[in-house]
Amino acid sequence: MNIKRILSICWFVHVPIVTLIAVILLPLFNTGAVVAADIPKTDHGAATMEYQERELDRLLPTVDVSKVPPGFDEVVWEAFIPEDNAMTPERVALGRKLYFDKRLSADGTVSCATCHDVTRGFTDQLAVSEGIKDQFGRRNAPTTLNVALLQIVFLDGRSPTLEHQAKLPIINPIEMGMADGQAAVNAIKGDGEYKAAFQKAYGRAVNYDDIGRAIAAFERTLVFADSPFRRFLNGDEDAISAEAKHGWELYNEKGRCVTCHPINPSNPLGTDNRFHNVGVSARHQDFEGLAKQALKAMEEDPSEEKLDELALSTDMSELGRFMVTKNRSDIGTFRTPLLLNIGITPPYMHDGTVETLWDVMDHYNKGGEANLFLDGGMEPLALTEEEINSIVALMFSFTDVRFAEENQRQFERQKAQAAKKRPLRDDDMAFRLKLAFEK
Repeated sequence: MNIKRILSICWFVHVPIVTLIAVILLPLFNTGAVVAADIPKTDHGAATMEYQERELDRLLPTVDVSKVPPGFDEVVWEAFIPEDNAMTPERVALGRKLYFDKRLSADGTVSCATCHDVTRGFTDQLAVSEGIKDQFGRRNAPTTLNVALLQIVFLDGRSPTLEHQAKLPIINPIEMGMADGQAAVNAIKGDGEYKAAFQKAYGRAVNYDDIGRAIAAFERTLVFADSPFRRFLNGDEDAISAEAKHGWELYNEKGRCVTCHPINPSNPLGTDNRFHNVGVSARHQDFEGLAKQALKAMEEDPSEEKLDELALSTDMSELGRFMVTKNRSDIGTFRTPLLLNIGITPPYMHDGTVETLWDVMDHYNKGGEANLFLDGGMEPLALTEEEINSIVALMFSFTDVRFAEENQRQFERQKAQAAKKRPLRDDDMAFRLKLAFEK
């Protein structure tokens, strides 16, 4: 990453360059899967599309789309698949081709897989994502793993379906940058393979809506839920460590994680699919002023394209769900993230400002950052260092066994990172020795 890009991020997110370098560059230099010398890279730091496809074949050698993924209820699974986009091998194959195709970006450098890299937990492991022309957004890229069971999509829930979501990055000016959906169609409609593939999959010529449908169909095959923890829930007592078992007790009791992250056989994702203001970087935001700006901007241009642009490229990004609902109670709220595979998708939070799972626990232990819109459930937890270690051990057990090697690398990297530069614990806040308004 060059200096121009670093300054670009700094301008976007308004943080000191030293902090920015720590947040953005350290994941690149310290993540085993990312810095492996034998992984060829693109200009944006992602593995090449060819390498990613080979890695995907290794992780997911066969997919029978006529069957429900193992361990999932058939009725529930079918409820998440739209009637106009039933799963077929032809649609999945088309969506996979589109997912890795950089021609869907204005300068031919970005694909879906650039920010949702197979080798990096289907994220980019950056604080905020990089699009065309050295541009950076304001949001951390969520993983595309297990998105099949999400009720609404994007961190602010501005998209109702995967089909809808898949189209928006293509035309966002700082992501893939196409002028409109027709420009994306024009980029590939002359390709004979695509002509045939769209006819086989949907019985129609290349069109923008079917681009979204096909990508969504492919993403629904990215089910990676076979974690040691799931095996533990299914009765294998030896699947997780004693420390992780202690973490599970804390998760459901003193740590109160289960409040927003229910995880059980019927809800394996570890999310309540709701929106919360947990006080991430809240002290740096003028929420009232931003809300007024947002309402004015959306009144002038109420289109979903404008909403998408404001959410990713302006300070209004910090308003979260409010940008969609315009409800005051939604100011600064973001969707509860999936905990499945959380160990391999750093950095964390909607803006990628939290580097390790130890830092995540510190944030919750002190009750978040105080602000007028802080979720009522955010309270100091009084967790000891040993208890934090146990909950972190539990969270690393949420990773699918197919990512075991990367999960171990991330555990060691994050542990070393937390030991080296983790801020001092705020025990005064965590143990209620002072109140949030006491500086």
